[in-house]
Amino acid sequence: MSFAKTFCPAALAAGMMVAGGMASAEGAFDGALKLDPAAFTTVNITLDGKPAALRRYELVYVGRPVAMATEQPARRMGPGGSPAAAETQTLADLLTYQKMVIFVPEGASDSAAIILNVVNSGWFASELRPGIEEGGTYVSDSDTDKAGAALAAGYVYVDIGSRGRGILAADGSHAGKAPAAVVDAKAAIRFLRLNDDALPGSAERIVITGTSGGGGLSSVVAASGNSPDYLPYLAEIGAAGVAADGSSTLADDVFAVIAYCPITDLGHADMAYEWLYQGIRTAENTAQSKWGDVQQAASAELAAGYPAYLDGLGLKLADGSPLTSETMKAAIAAEVARETERYIAAGGAVPVRGEDFSITLHSRDGDKQVAVVNDWLTVEGGKVTELDIDAYLRFVTETAALKNVPAFDRTANTGNEGIDGENSLFGVPTVPYANFTAFGWNHNEVAGDGSGADDTGMDWAAWTAGEGAALATQVRLTNPMAYLGTDAKAAPHWYIRHGMIDRDTSFAVELSLAAAARGDADVKDVNFALHWMTAHSGNYDVQTAYGWLADVLASAK
Repeated sequence: MSFAKTFCPAALAAGMMVAGGMASAEGAFDGALKLDPAAFTTVNITLDGKPAALRRYELVYVGRPVAMATEQPARRMGPGGSPAAAETQTLADLLTYQKMVIFVPEGASDSAAIILNVVNSGWFASELRPGIEEGGTYVSDSDTDKAGAALAAGYVYVDIGSRGRGILAADGSHAGKAPAAVVDAKAAIRFLRLNDDALPGSAERIVITGTSGGGGLSSVVAASGNSPDYLPYLAEIGAAGVAADGSSTLADDVFAVIAYCPITDLGHADMAYEWLYQGIRTAENTAQSKWGDVQQAASAELAAGYPAYLDGLGLKLADGSPLTSETMKAAIAAEVARETERYIAAGGAVPVRGEDFSITLHSRDGDKQVAVVNDWLTVEGGKVTELDIDAYLRFVTETAALKNVPAFDRTANTGNEGIDGENSLFGVPTVPYANFTAFGWNHNEVAGDGSGADDTGMDWAAWTAGEGAALATQVRLTNPMAYLGTDAKAAPHWYIRHGMIDRDTSFAVELSLAAAARGDADVKDVNFALHWMTAHSGNYDVQTAYGWLADVLASAK
C-alpha cells in the first residue's frame, strides 16, 4: 500500500472526496486552517524512565466553530467520563469543543501512525482534555497507558474536543445534536490531511480510538469514510477540504479503528438488549428496581422485534456461517469460551462450578471486590467443556444491574422520567430531546414535548417518512451498520473489544458490528474479542491493542 498523496481532478469535478490528499482546488477555509510547523510549544515528559521532549500544537480545527454559551448545563461528561457534579459549569475556553492538541515525539517519521482520541462517553460532548501533560510520566509496557505505548512507538498523538449531547450554543440551542460528534471527528481528520506535509506522521495512517459512546463514534467514523452524507454539516462548520460549492477536496477515511465497548446501532439497541435479557430480567436485577407489568410488556415487545432486524442484515461469522437470531446466542457463548481459554492459557485460574469468581469492579468511587458464584462454566484441561449461556447472562446481571426498559430510547416512555436516555442526542436544536425509535416514539407519554404520536398525530413510520425524515437521518448518521457494506470507504483494520461482564449494551450489538465490518469489501481484518471479567471500560489491554496495530502497520508498508 502506498501512502503518497494523490490528486484527482475528475473526482473533484464530480464533487467527490480524494483519498490521500488535497485536490487542485482549496476548501473554503483551507487557507485559514493551514498549520504553521513552527507554532508549537515544548512539553517535557518522562518516557520509560528517560526524559523526552514533545512538540505540542493546540488549535481550532474548523474555520467556522460553533459559538458556545459560557454557562453549560451539568448533564455532560466531566473529567474521567463521570457526570459533571455542578449544576452548571463555566467554560474557560468557548472553543474547547472544536479544538485539538497534537503531540509529536522526537524522531517521528513521515510515515508514523497518528492516534486520534475521541472521548465522547455516553455520546456526550467532550471538552478538549489533553492526555499528555508537562512533567508527566509515561511507560510503553503498561496495559493501561496508551499514550506511553503510542509515543514509544513514534506515533503522533492527537486529542480532540468535540460536540455531543448536553451542551448549549450561545443562542441557547442544543449544539451537540447528531451528527455533530461524527462531523467534528471527520473535520479533525480533514484538518490532519490538509496539514499532512507540515507535520511528521501520515494522515493516511490515522487510527481513531474511543470508549463507550467514543467507541460508537469511532466505529461510525471508521465505517463512513468519504460519505457525501456529511458534507452539508462539514460545510456548515468550515471543515477543511469543503469548497464553496459544497464539493470536497479532501478525504476523511481512516486507516484503523480501536473501539472499546462501542455504544452503537442506537436505532436497534433497545431491541437487541431486551432480546438478550428478556426472561432474565427481574425487579432485583433491573436498575432502580423499575420493573412491573408496563416494563415487562415493553421488554417483550422490543425483544420480539429484534429477530427480523438481525436476520435481515445477512451477517456471517468469521467461519462463513450465518449470524442470525438462531445462531447469535451460540456465537456469544463461543466468544466467551474463546476468551476463557485464552485467559487460562495466559496463566489465569477459573473457579470450579459452585465456587465464586472474585471480580474487581472499577468506578470513580474506587475499586470494589465482588464474589459471584460460578453456576455456568465448566473447564477441564484448559478447555471449556460446558457453558450455559442463559446462566452466564444471569451472572452478568449479578455484577451490574440491567438498564431500565428501554435501555437507550428511555426518555418519556415506559414510566421513565427525565432525560435519562440517549434522547438528548436527537431532535432539532430547539428541543432538549426526541424519541428516536419506533417503540419510544409510539409510546411517548409526555404531552407537549414535541415528540411522539401524542403530539404530532403520526406514528414513527408516518413521521419519519415525511416531516420527521431528518430525525431518521440523525439515527442513520450515527450508525456504522448503515455504512458498512456500502460505497463508503471503511477503515481496512478494526480492533473491537467488549468486556465479558459489560451489560451497557447487548453482546449481540457488538458481535453484529464485528460481523458487518468483516463483510465489508474495504476491510482486511477484524480483531474482535470479549475481555475477561471486564465491565464497561476501555484501554485495559494496551499491549495487545498496540501490538496488533504495529503488526497491521508493518503489513501495510
